[in-house]
Amino acid sequence: MLARPFLPFPPFLPFPPFLPFPMLSDAQRKYLRRLGHELNPVVLIGASGLGPNLVAEMDGALAHHELVKVRARVGDRKTRDAVLAELAASTRSEIVQRIGHVALFYRANVEKSTILLPDA
Repeated sequence: MLARPFLPFPPFLPFPPFLPFPMLSDAQRKYLRRLGHELNPVVLIGASGLGPNLVAEMDGALAHHELVKVRARVGDRKTRDAVLAELAASTRSEIVQRIGHVALFYRANVEKSTILLPDA
């Protein structure tokens, strides 16, 4: 008999409880990538990595814009992926796309949403 894998959240939830919204569908990701194509990076991550000021700046940018492009000039690919994942977790946002040193983050603004996502 196979053992069930450990899940950090109950299996009946459609998404993990720490996320402010369900995971994006493929159509929604495609739409956000199209919107983010013309954006310039707002937040720049340098060699010093993440700090509380950078996380606060990213949180403010997500609250204002909802869709933010980030440039990360940090080490190799594994380090860059870890830094971007940590930034997404600390700001409760989702990485829409990552190409090279540039990543696109999205977090819906529950009070005043400016981006209307297509249905899933």
